[in-house]
Amino acid sequence: MTIDEVANHFEINHGSAYDIIHNRFGFRKVCARWVPTQLIEEHRNNRVAICQHLLDRYANEGEAFLTQIVTGDETWDHHFALERKRQSMEWKYPGSPVKKKFKSQPSVGKMLLTIFWDSQGVILEHYLERGATVNSVRYSEMLSTELKPAIQTKHRGLLSSGVLLLHDNARPHTAIHTLQTPVKLGFTVLEHPAYSPDLAPLDYHLFGPLKNALRGRRFTSDEGVKKAVHEWLAAQPKTFFSEGIQKLLEHWNKCIAKHGNYVEK
Repeated sequence: MTIDEVANHFEINHGSAYDIIHNRFGFRKVCARWVPTQLIEEHRNNRVAICQHLLDRYANEGEAFLTQIVTGDETWDHHFALERKRQSMEWKYPGSPVKKKFKSQPSVGKMLLTIFWDSQGVILEHYLERGATVNSVRYSEMLSTELKPAIQTKHRGLLSSGVLLLHDNARPHTAIHTLQTPVKLGFTVLEHPAYSPDLAPLDYHLFGPLKNALRGRRFTSDEGVKKAVHEWLAAQPKTFFSEGIQKLLEHWNKCIAKHGNYVEK
């Protein structure tokens, strides 16, 4: 029902109806939230079980458990992505002209970026060459020939303490060939429930701000995109990455409290 309908029904004015609904009852107008999928009971139970297991590990191992986590995922970076409506908002005085923007589409040109990082910062930025696709073989090669050497160079002590690899359940990450690779490298793969971007640091912490920083900018080449992404990542303070990993505890606890349902932003 609209406020006017409520006001007419009770024979009061619009302002009084608004005051009662908004200020006294505390009602707010909110949009529906999009979620990856409709979770069934099996999914919810699995999410709770995995979150509890990971929290138990943290309780036993302390902060060392979080510092060993290396998380990674893929995302598309476009040569041009539209600004969000909120990003184009400006302060205006009454009567000032309204800025107009013309409809446009995201560019066809895009690159697939894979990022691996831990609580200390970015370990690896990997771009897939044009025309190639991510599969189990390519992903395994990246872990062996790029990620492990990058860890050895940037965070040398991590290999000796033990790498805890956290990635989602995308097909290239869960194929039999891929599952064998971390074992050969001495990595331990942490459990991650299906359909759970809200429990993946890259999805809830990094990709959103990165994409917002690139929105509205036009790049004429792949190198321009790479440079912009690298500069943005390099500009983030170390606390940005440590906070993203630390938030795992908050998200695991919230998931359990919500009985396996999605964690709100």
